Amino acid sequence: MGFIEVSDLQYGMADGRVLFQEASFKVGEGEKAALIGANGTGKTTLLRLAVGELAAQAGTVRITGGLGVMPQFIGSIRDSTSVVEFLASLTSKEVEEAFSRIEKTELELLESDDEPTQMAYAEALSDWAEVGGYDAEVEWDRVTSAALGLPFDKAKYRRLSTLSGGEQKKLALEALFRSKAHVLLLDEPDNYLDVPGKRWLERMMAASRKTILYVSHDRELLSATATRVVTLEAGTVWVHGGGFATYDAARAARLERLAELHRRWTEEHQHLQELVRTLQQQAKASASMSGKYHALQTRLKRFEELGPPPERPVAQNVRMRLRGSRTGMRAVRCESLELTGLTRPFDTEIYFGERVAVLGANGSGKSHLLRLLAAGGSEQDLLDPTRHGAPVSHTGTARLGARVRPGWFAQTQSRPDLHDRTLVEILGRGDGDREGCDRGPAVSALRRYELQAHADQTFGSLSGGQQARFQILLLELQGSTLLLLDEPTDNLDLHSAEALEIALERFEGTVVAVTHDRWFAKGFDRFLVLEADGRVQEATEPYWGE
Repeated sequence: MGFIEVSDLQYGMADGRVLFQEASFKVGEGEKAALIGANGTGKTTLLRLAVGELAAQAGTVRITGGLGVMPQFIGSIRDSTSVVEFLASLTSKEVEEAFSRIEKTELELLESDDEPTQMAYAEALSDWAEVGGYDAEVEWDRVTSAALGLPFDKAKYRRLSTLSGGEQKKLALEALFRSKAHVLLLDEPDNYLDVPGKRWLERMMAASRKTILYVSHDRELLSATATRVVTLEAGTVWVHGGGFATYDAARAARLERLAELHRRWTEEHQHLQELVRTLQQQAKASASMSGKYHALQTRLKRFEELGPPPERPVAQNVRMRLRGSRTGMRAVRCESLELTGLTRPFDTEIYFGERVAVLGANGSGKSHLLRLLAAGGSEQDLLDPTRHGAPVSHTGTARLGARVRPGWFAQTQSRPDLHDRTLVEILGRGDGDREGCDRGPAVSALRRYELQAHADQTFGSLSGGQQARFQILLLELQGSTLLLLDEPTDNLDLHSAEALEIALERFEGTVVAVTHDRWFAKGFDRFLVLEADGRVQEATEPYWGE
């Protein structure tokens, strides 16, 4: 089995900002350690340092046993990568390199079938056998059968971009948990998974003997899987040796202890300074006091060099002001609405002030429904493809009520209209119902969402959680009365997710949200369930299917 040991790790950004320093912790054999912290504190960076993608400015990371890695971007791969190329990238370096040589020589054979090329291909096949490539293919058959319901021979040349985000995630997780790696680093493994998928992941983690360090914002998954919690805050890390259920109490006790240590340090510092000043005056009057004065000066200098206790984390203060306003009593009305190829015809009405969660498996049409409503319902013939994606094919009608102004929160990868623009540029220009504003008011608004330091960064350069917070700010500024939220908590840190929940409680308007977040769903009144067979049903309690 393997373990992870991080010692005195330090990493800073190009602008001089230090993400963390003197970061030390250990994840023992078989432990499941959750790495949590506010958006932008460096969780993904720490994992990339552990893998060796980035070089630390100080400190070391030691990992024993084979290593398997799931990067954060899995789930949103839209390039030409095939299933077999993807699976090869998740294996050992030797297998990946041998696979690349086979791919290269096969292409060369298509261009030239001469003897040197045939010999190179034969050598590549020999290398493939030597590194265990054929055994890997047997395992990949089990992986694709479990994740996609297809044998490897039928799945291997399929483009990864044709798979849903959840299928990409499950394919990677099946491969990693079945691999020989003793240590897994998983960056948001639950994103894109529906609730049955998250429950499957929880069972896989609980049953696995592998050592796992993972990043997640899903409070239910953290409660079910974490045996210890590693927190990144105030530029360093601290470890809670218990599960997530006792984490809040442990953090509160730590903050109280740090406050007491800082109080004592400050009192002792002031006491020593006063003694030095007193002895300084006495030494001027009596040479016999000079030795004591210099000794106390040395003591004060050493005390200051040791420095105060660890820095107390600054409390997050994300303040969302989703106001809304009165609309007609009927906010949304769907009649014989059928999302082509996804749902059967259904009727539903959503009234002013209701909180409706749209539930269902991946691919059941939840995001399509929100996109249709975001465009103003079926009365609108054309969608802006940069904002809402392709038009939603449907029959029947979906209409919005009087004075209903829809505001759409897209899954973060779905906003190409924002990608290359800075935050102050987006706020300055305005858009639709949202008026533009000068730099001063724009930065003030960003400050309430703890984004002021990123004012001149492009939207695309932000972390997933920062992008999510900015999208919520846009909803606030455009004065929406119907919030259409597509997986809003997926990338939000724990504090920001709680801030959103509070803001929605105070919002004077209607909320329709697609979510796989079981914790977040507890705050909703009604549930619209899109079944795998196309039926659309109402429920009074969250129903996740199997």
